[in-house]
Amino acid sequence: MRYCFLLILCCAILESCASYTKSIRKHRDHYKDEFLMDERSPLDTVGVEGLAFFQPVKEARIEATFVLTPEAEPFELPTYSGITKTYRKFGVATFLWKSDTTTLALYESIRLMGNPMYKDYLFLPFKDETNSISTYGGGRYLNMSKADTEDGSILIDFNLCYNPWCAYSDGFNCPIPPLENHLPFAVEAGEKSYQGTYKKAEDHE
Repeated sequence: MRYCFLLILCCAILESCASYTKSIRKHRDHYKDEFLMDERSPLDTVGVEGLAFFQPVKEARIEATFVLTPEAEPFELPTYSGITKTYRKFGVATFLWKSDTTTLALYESIRLMGNPMYKDYLFLPFKDETNSISTYGGGRYLNMSKADTEDGSILIDFNLCYNPWCAYSDGFNCPIPPLENHLPFAVEAGEKSYQGTYKKAEDHE
């Protein structure tokens, strides 16, 4: 009886993992398609073939506590092109990564707050110890929603993190992850370094 229970449990776990992996792969297929639908995109059908990802891992899907920061003032976040963009810290997520307790700040764009389509949009830029080794040196991003934070917790899935467009081409204003979002460990999940040909300014002419 105990053997049967363990067998059923193992099968359920394997089925859950397979379903999760399938959902991540579906998300990545959609992610690739979006490059081909945006006229500003740095990648065409050939360029998209250079996108690379870590294998999905459920351990990179983290439940974090979330605390709002309603008193935070807007600030200018630098970008790699030299201009700045105005953001405000919306709140702080605290979570356990293996044996390390750490935090990440989530930000709201002041410019996008006035757009009904993006009024709930939250931005989570971060760096980690994979940068310039197996991932883009400028850090990676996650898109979140204010609705994800309503119960005092937030689910952070690093399998969904992606590169800024600056990883593929010149000519974009990609925010630089603030120091408070520099993680002291490697996040081997999500998008890897671009494997295709980086476009310089003259390539756009």
